[in-house]
Amino acid sequence: MVMMGIRIACFIAMAVVTPYGWYTFVFAAGAIFLPYLAVIVANVGQNADVSAAVNPERMIESAPASPAAAPAADAPTVIRIVETPRLEQPRDDRS
Repeated sequence: MVMMGIRIACFIAMAVVTPYGWYTFVFAAGAIFLPYLAVIVANVGQNADVSAAVNPERMIESAPASPAAAPAADAPTVIRIVETPRLEQPRDDRS
């Protein structure tokens, strides 16, 4: 956040401070390279601890299946797909 404020100040100083000279290029370099530096600083500041992977199947406990919820062994499994009717008519792009 502070670096972006400095970047905005560099943009303003680059346009306002006259006569233009070597310091104008310093302001331009600050305005161009500060976002890169801000990303580098933000990424270095993250916690680099390595954590062990945990198998999610061991963490989840399921409720015991009730006998009423289980389908009968001889009943077929039916999957029904129902489409809704089209709400708008297709456009005729031939004209």
